[in-house]
Amino acid sequence: MVIALLILFVLAALAAGIVLLPRFLRGELGALRIQAAAELEARNNDVDRQLRAVVETMDRRLGELDTKVDRRLETAGKTTTQIHERLGEVTKATAEMIDRAKDLGRLEQALRPPKARGGFGELLLENLLRDRLPPDAYDLQYTFSTGERVDAVIYTEQLVPVDAKFPLDNFERMTSAENDAAQELHAKAFARDVKGHIDSIAMKYIRPGEGTYDWALMYLPAEAIYYELVCGKTGALLQYAHDKRVFPVSATTFTAYLQVIALGLKGMQIERNAQAVMEYCAALQTDFIRFRDDFELVGKHLTNAQGKYSAAEKRLDKFETKLDRASEEQPEIVAAEPPPPALPRALDAA
Repeated sequence: MVIALLILFVLAALAAGIVLLPRFLRGELGALRIQAAAELEARNNDVDRQLRAVVETMDRRLGELDTKVDRRLETAGKTTTQIHERLGEVTKATAEMIDRAKDLGRLEQALRPPKARGGFGELLLENLLRDRLPPDAYDLQYTFSTGERVDAVIYTEQLVPVDAKFPLDNFERMTSAENDAAQELHAKAFARDVKGHIDSIAMKYIRPGEGTYDWALMYLPAEAIYYELVCGKTGALLQYAHDKRVFPVSATTFTAYLQVIALGLKGMQIERNAQAVMEYCAALQTDFIRFRDDFELVGKHLTNAQGKYSAAEKRLDKFETKLDRASEEQPEIVAAEPPPPALPRALDAA
């Protein structure tokens, strides 16, 4: 019975809930709709603010990026212009190098004959001497008593003979050889050429009897040939040259030697000037001694004259005193003298 009552109560409650549930649900749904609308509007406002901030940031970043891009483009434009200019300069320099290479090729062809190479070496030697030494310190094509003519001599305390040599043919063959055997063959030929030049200079131009030193200089216009002679595989040639009292020089080393010689010549000139000054001072000293002797003699004469003058002045004073005394005594003398004798009448008549 109780169970039946409970069941009826539950069924009644369910029936009442079924009647009230729609109203409750509609109220809740309305409240939820209003709350959702408010929250959605707030979220929309937040999203709008964030979007505006993002847009402003993007605009600012894009503006900065545009400025940087413009600067980069401007820099890139300048760089491109500079690159074009440099390329133009490089092209011009390349053209000049090609022209120089052609000129060197023509010069190489022109220097093929040994006589032409010798003239070119003499020209380079003359230019070095003219640039480094005074005109009176050297002479070109100096001739010895035997008739041998050296390319140049330098005037120091003694003569320094300088002869230009240009052993090029076998040197080029040696440097361009394709194998070791050919290189060794041409190296021996180059050594023979250099030894021949050394022997020729030692025999012809080292003449101490005619005022030269007991050594001479061999001028090599090409630095590569000089390096090969001094430091290359044929480096023993340098000792051979030194044994013959012949010293090889290149343009670089000869310039240093000429600088030292120029300083030495200046020192010799200063020494000569100092000697001339000393001689002049000695002459002045001699003249001064003579002047002092003459001055002392004049002083003695003046002293003697002064003494004579003082003595004469004293005598003059004494004489003046005597005159004064005589003038004071003259009336008494006149009074004491007898009258003059009378003249004859004839003289009176006359």
